[in-house]
Amino acid sequence: MTRRRKLLLGGAALVAVAAGAALTRACVGFPPDTTPEGAYLRIAYALSHGNAPMVFPYLEDAAQHAAYTIRDYRKQARDLVQRDFPEPERSRLVALYAAHADAADGSDVFVSMANEHGWLGRLRKDLSGVASVDVQGERATVVTARGTRYAFRRRDNGIWGLTLFTGELVAEAERAARDFDVVKKAAEDYRHGGAP
Repeated sequence: MTRRRKLLLGGAALVAVAAGAALTRACVGFPPDTTPEGAYLRIAYALSHGNAPMVFPYLEDAAQHAAYTIRDYRKQARDLVQRDFPEPERSRLVALYAAHADAADGSDVFVSMANEHGWLGRLRKDLSGVASVDVQGERATVVTARGTRYAFRRRDNGIWGLTLFTGELVAEAERAARDFDVVKKAAEDYRHGGAP
């Protein structure tokens, strides 16, 4: 191999390494997710790339816990219905609970509810840069370049979590718990030969 060819190959390798490093910096060049701005930018990035499950790690703890609670109660209720309820009520309730009962984890419940209620569309309307961040202790507000304000709360692990969907997720978790209590009582009645 000639010296010129070695220099060209060496130069091409350096250009490739530099391009790879630039791409890596572009992808991981966000502020840390232990800042409200970093958490918001990761949400925006996930949505702009069609990766709704990656929004879930950037919800506040109460929202994440509610999503898991919904899944757990819906699964327990569905299992009781399958075991103890007569038809056609069994088929109706199994179908009603299926989406959340069959979810692998809380992020699947979040994505299902987000699609059902149009939450991601609401967020996508204002995927813009961060104009300012106001931190007040464990709470923060990210103001976008378009003027939209997003509230965040510092999670137990130090990552900032979006609070936008917490109320709806917690309300659904409470509804799932109430539904489970009703299903449990009805299942007991069916097992003992009576109608609820």
